[in-house]
Amino acid sequence: QVHLVESGGGLVQAGGSLRLSCAASGRTFSGYSMGWFRQAPGKEREFVSAITWRAYSAYYADSVKGRFTISRDNAKNTVYLQMNSLMPEDTAVYYCAGPVRVGTWTADYWGNGTLVTVSS
Repeated sequence: QVHLVESGGGLVQAGGSLRLSCAASGRTFSGYSMGWFRQAPGKEREFVSAITWRAYSAYYADSVKGRFTISRDNAKNTVYLQMNSLMPEDTAVYYCAGPVRVGTWTADYWGNGTLVTVSS
């Protein structure tokens, strides 16, 4: 059984930063890409970022490029999302997912999400 647990969400002012973490248990995602998605109120869930197994490649949605950085610690089975220069439009529930299929941006397993609220 796969279990993904996100943490690090909260309330932050515009221009601020947050770091999300995702701890995986029950199985390792050895060899697989992991990623982050988000769903804003009244909108569909969208891809945010993904990172390959050895972090050789990282992918970002255009809306977060230059502001968000994804990383992973395979020894800890943990994926991170550093979010800087946050804007009110970044307000959403952020979900960790994996394995992520690069290109189609779909995934098999999902966490329950962590809420990020950016005030103006």
